[in-house]
Amino acid sequence: KLCLENNMQVIMTSKKCLTGTDRIAEVSKKIKVSNYVNVQGDEPIFNPSDIKKLIDQTKRYKNLIINGYCKIEDKKLFYNGNIPKVVFSNNGKLLYMSRAGIPTTKKLRYKLAWRQVCAYSIPYYGKKTPLEKLEDCELLRFLELGYEIKMIKMSTKSISVDLKEDVKKVEKFIK
Repeated sequence: KLCLENNMQVIMTSKKCLTGTDRIAEVSKKIKVSNYVNVQGDEPIFNPSDIKKLIDQTKRYKNLIINGYCKIEDKKLFYNGNIPKVVFSNNGKLLYMSRAGIPTTKKLRYKLAWRQVCAYSIPYYGKKTPLEKLEDCELLRFLELGYEIKMIKMSTKSISVDLKEDVKKVEKFIK
């Protein structure tokens, strides 16, 4: 309603769409473009320069899936099952992502880790895969299908809302 009142283009997706990637798949049947950029709605506080960085990388690497990450600075986030953690190679290729605390020490302790910043660019969407269903991490479908995912460093300024108490963090930030 707000978008329509401000003359913004809007496409409402069906209730069958459970994820942003599902919505992109549905929209891609109506709008054909080389890449689709998705900033997850559950991350309402987002650094605009990170979106610009994602768009710049999308223009540069049109055929790649591109996803943001940042360092986990709070040990609580590492153990939080709502936060997707990412592990990537030295050249920035995503190796795996999980809601579990990864990477971890042999004693299952946090030492150094990164989380997904829920903004990504995809040139195609694919169908849900078993790992995606298990972990509830959308980009796992692309890893499982054999696609390369380029990880780009983003700021730690985003705030995701996974629980009711997260809304309070966002409201505090806005005030």
